[in-house]
Amino acid sequence: MNAPLPSATELFSLEGRTAIVTGASAGLGARFAAVLAQAGATVFAAARRIDRLKELADSDARIHPVACDVSVEADRTRLVDTALTTTGRIDILVNNAATSGETRAHDETPDAFADVLGVNLTAPFHLARLTAEASAGESTGGASGRSIINVSSILGLVSAAPLGGASYSASKAGLIGLTRELAGQWGRAGIRVNALAPGWFRTEMTADLFGDERSSRWVERNTLLRRGGHGHELDGALLFLASDASSYCTGQVLTVDGGWTAR
Repeated sequence: MNAPLPSATELFSLEGRTAIVTGASAGLGARFAAVLAQAGATVFAAARRIDRLKELADSDARIHPVACDVSVEADRTRLVDTALTTTGRIDILVNNAATSGETRAHDETPDAFADVLGVNLTAPFHLARLTAEASAGESTGGASGRSIINVSSILGLVSAAPLGGASYSASKAGLIGLTRELAGQWGRAGIRVNALAPGWFRTEMTADLFGDERSSRWVERNTLLRRGGHGHELDGALLFLASDASSYCTGQVLTVDGGWTAR
């Protein structure tokens, strides 16, 4: 027998769920935290800039600021412990925190390369593992189980030379591989692991790109929709992956790029 048809509100609702969002002090991360909170989740917004997190938390009582440097193992552990101590559960993890390296490979040292991978790849792995361990043997009460969302990039799928970067691209491609492997290992436990791959969005990290007329035209020329993305255009993709709307989706890469990778 077919299940009754849910309303759109029920399908995307996150009421009663707990979420962690890293890199939440600005840009897409701040938007992600606000969107999940508006959908009903209790959100632990993590970043190094606690003053910005407190401003974000002032906008919604469901958002809790947590000072966290994801490159530090003890901070990652404390972040997960804080969420568990406060709500007793973690239903959603959004691995959004990232850093960029040098644009030219010749300018990047091995140590600098490793530092970028530490933030963009090692930290998401550790947080995902901590979340999975905290979730062992528990039920969310929803159809989708727990959801881990790794924020990758179109640079994990294609080259964007001359604006790319070796360490950044490697880390984002690695995050896609990690997503598929963890989905394979944890699927039986009801833990879904997917990746979100944004294209060129106007954020703090891309301010110089869109602030330069030549670079901005380059983005427009190479994007099928002929423009960069706006933050709100990731809201639906995020809610889809976080909620019961994607209950049968794991190990996938959801690309939101205005058609950049379809060229």
